[in-house]
Amino acid sequence: MIDRRALLASLAAAGAAAALPHAAWAQSAPLLTRRIPASGEQLPLVGLGSWRTFNVGDDAEGRDACAEVMRAFFAGGGRMIDSSPMYGSSQDTIGYGLKKLNAYDKVFAADKVWTYSGGAAQAETSRKKWGVTRFDLLQVHNLLSWQEHLPMLLDMKAKGRIRYVGISTSEGRRHDEFEQVMRKEPLDFIQVTYNPVERESERRILPLARERGLAVIINRPFNAGPLVRRAKRHLLPAWAKEIDCTNWAQILLKYVVAHPAVTCAIPATTRVDHVRENIGASYGRLPDEGMRKRILATVERF
Repeated sequence: MIDRRALLASLAAAGAAAALPHAAWAQSAPLLTRRIPASGEQLPLVGLGSWRTFNVGDDAEGRDACAEVMRAFFAGGGRMIDSSPMYGSSQDTIGYGLKKLNAYDKVFAADKVWTYSGGAAQAETSRKKWGVTRFDLLQVHNLLSWQEHLPMLLDMKAKGRIRYVGISTSEGRRHDEFEQVMRKEPLDFIQVTYNPVERESERRILPLARERGLAVIINRPFNAGPLVRRAKRHLLPAWAKEIDCTNWAQILLKYVVAHPAVTCAIPATTRVDHVRENIGASYGRLPDEGMRKRILATVERF
């Protein structure tokens, strides 16, 4: 759980952000989306994660701070919010925010099954915490008991109880097994880690996703935070304007989402000003391969 000082700082940032002029994402540029191969549905390039950041328990100020993050996220055109039973009270916090904002029609609800057995019961508990009619996407989290849970999720999809099925991993773990599941199971989505300092998925997983026609969610696009904090100690490069970036968070996110296999990245935050920065990567020009190499070379010098 985040501490009280962080929560109060988040609320203060929310108030300050409300007084700022419109950010780049609020201007006239169109929202950038990417197609889900299984259906053709378009998703904005930047979603919202909830790992650690939304685990605020029953702290009223914490729940309200997270609801304001969600408000700014939806206002910027965001749709996908991702969570898991693994993330403490995050599902309850999301449900609180959706109810407070009456935003059920705005969200692309992505969650996970994370248990050795009883996946159907856990999925139903998660749905009630969110307060949604059904999840858009359910994933087997970190491949835990995937042999049991994946058939159950596919049956739920066939019955219209969820829309998409996927698997997830993070930090480069279990990629060999992950690849095997990708090759043999009828998945719609995968979720993996990818950023300029964690590029293991670039070698086999992302190319295979393109080959198999799978949508790709990227977790840890900021290396869980240290990467963007390191970047912000450096001046914004002059070339940032060539890809319509006004901050380092947007540069790092655009590096990730410009990869042709990537559908959506899900940075997590407790702050309204940060979610505004992040969602800005869904607008403006994306880096070409030459610019992506330039970003990578710059990051490697940090």
